[in-house]
Amino acid sequence: MTAVASHTKAQSSAATPPPGVAPPLTLIGKQLLALTQDRKLIQTLRQVADPAHEVYAAGSEIDLAGALMAHHTGVVVLDVAALATSAGQLAARLHAQFPDIVLIVAGGAEDQVALSAQITDGSVHRFLHKPVSEQRVRLFVEAAWRRHAEGPGGPAGTAAALTARVPRGAKWWLLAAGLAALAAPFLWVGLNAPPTPLRPAPATAGRAAPPTDAALEALLARADRALAAGELVAPPGASAADLYREALRGNARDPRAAKGLEQTIDRLVSDAEGALQERHLQDAQQLADSAHAIGPEHPRVAFLLAQIGAQRERLVLDKAHHAAATGNVAGALAALEDATRGGRQSTVVEQARQQLAQQQVDERVAEAVRRGREALLHGQLIDPPAESARFFIESARALAPGDPRVQQATQEFIARLQAEAGKALSAGNPDQADSWTSAAAAAGAQRADVAALRAEAQRQRAGGKADSLARLALSFNERLAAGRITDPAADSAKFYLAQLLQADPDHPTTQLARTAFDTRVLDEARGALRAQDYALARRWLTEARAAGADAASIAGVETAIGAAQDQAQRASYVSASSMTRTHYVEPQFPLDARRRGIDGWVDLQFVVNTDGSVGELTIVGAQPVGIFEQAALDAVRHWHYQPVMRDGQAVSQRARVRLRFAMQR
Repeated sequence: MTAVASHTKAQSSAATPPPGVAPPLTLIGKQLLALTQDRKLIQTLRQVADPAHEVYAAGSEIDLAGALMAHHTGVVVLDVAALATSAGQLAARLHAQFPDIVLIVAGGAEDQVALSAQITDGSVHRFLHKPVSEQRVRLFVEAAWRRHAEGPGGPAGTAAALTARVPRGAKWWLLAAGLAALAAPFLWVGLNAPPTPLRPAPATAGRAAPPTDAALEALLARADRALAAGELVAPPGASAADLYREALRGNARDPRAAKGLEQTIDRLVSDAEGALQERHLQDAQQLADSAHAIGPEHPRVAFLLAQIGAQRERLVLDKAHHAAATGNVAGALAALEDATRGGRQSTVVEQARQQLAQQQVDERVAEAVRRGREALLHGQLIDPPAESARFFIESARALAPGDPRVQQATQEFIARLQAEAGKALSAGNPDQADSWTSAAAAAGAQRADVAALRAEAQRQRAGGKADSLARLALSFNERLAAGRITDPAADSAKFYLAQLLQADPDHPTTQLARTAFDTRVLDEARGALRAQDYALARRWLTEARAAGADAASIAGVETAIGAAQDQAQRASYVSASSMTRTHYVEPQFPLDARRRGIDGWVDLQFVVNTDGSVGELTIVGAQPVGIFEQAALDAVRHWHYQPVMRDGQAVSQRARVRLRFAMQR
């Protein structure tokens, strides 16, 4: 804990007054005490101070308590920024404990609103807005000293206040020690809530009757013996503290019991102070807890607890500083974090924790920047993801975006990304250039630089596309002229047309190639038709459909193929009359047709098998339709012919015949 700062002038010395005698009034109200860590405020207070009033600076509530105990203060300046607790609460306690002190509070507008009640009731004399001006500080301090001289802080009022607060026979320093209770709520001494002060218990129907005088004398004698033997709080029920409290309950007016408890507390506190001087904090804490249980409002106990808290704080800070000095920042932070567990508060510990946390952040930032620059040096700009310059520099930016080191590393990273984009453009690779440019934009590159790189990539992409289309069109025309229309699959006109369609289906070059391909495929289909290769003609039509050729043109060629096939098929049949029939069955004239007097004919095609039988019998025409067909089929399927011989072998032969049905008139 920071000790109370040295004052501007040497402190006047005075001997400790004897018991029951008030201290010299010439020393009362001569000092101004400021609780602040604002150097400018301290400097201003010292500049405006009257030579008769010394100025002291305290850095925390504990320092404030110690200063009030060590000095005779008339005016106190509280800086809200240096407080670990409510300014209103501290002001109220100061006013209740030291009504002769004039209080000035320094802070912001919101702090003034929070203190409006204390300003109204006068417990806060003036509110000083920060940042302060020398003239305003001078006016407020002079007004405070006038208030101190005129009010209860004047010589007569101060003497009366001291007389009222200091019991006869008490030590002089106990007056100021009472303020230690102010700091106790802000220390992290690890105590539970203080027990309720002991008071004489009223008699009840179920309680034993008060001891007689003889019994009281015996009880006090036992208590005195326990005190002399050092049995202050143990064994339970037989210790000095328990026996004196029992005597006090028996006769609350007997001063010996109260005096015995006071002596017990003095012994406990003295032993605790000895343990504290030897740095036995645990022993000192146990003794102080015992004294606190006996007299929770005892000023000396409160001061002792404040000392123990300060000593604990110093040990924690020493441990943290040692760890930090050896480079173990994490260990130092752990020590400080442990000190604040359980709701314990300390301004100095919190400040140290924040400083170490910032130091840890600084070290992490420095390490991230170093590794980021190493990755840049090795060309690991954005890959691998967790080991790249982008990863480390973005990590540093997340921790400390305003750090100059981080900003410088970021600019180096952006410059390198833009350089890589330029190299990709020089190599004619606009897609790669776009990738580098996007990374630079994400890192915070200037918009104008990003726009220029993207415009150049787009220009290259457009030029490259035109060149690519021209090369594909040339290859297409060459393959088409050479008759390599669909074969080979990876080096044909069809292949390069597909490449053109993929690159830009709406480009004029692509449309010309598509028209040329459709025309050529249909021409090939017509050529196959002329050569009577109907299967090939139909394959070319399939290619034409797949390419999206004109549907009407495809239909025309398909019709021509069908007609040619029909004609060829008819040409392959011979007349049945040219063959030798060996068995004949006459067709039966249908009765319905006979009754109605209808004549007609039926055309049939069939195959004469190698054994002369008739097969594959088909009707290809009839007039009228639906009258004579069945009769024709029933007759012809029973016909037989002499087999057709070719080269000494019987072969099948297609034949056609027309059967006429006419009534004889």
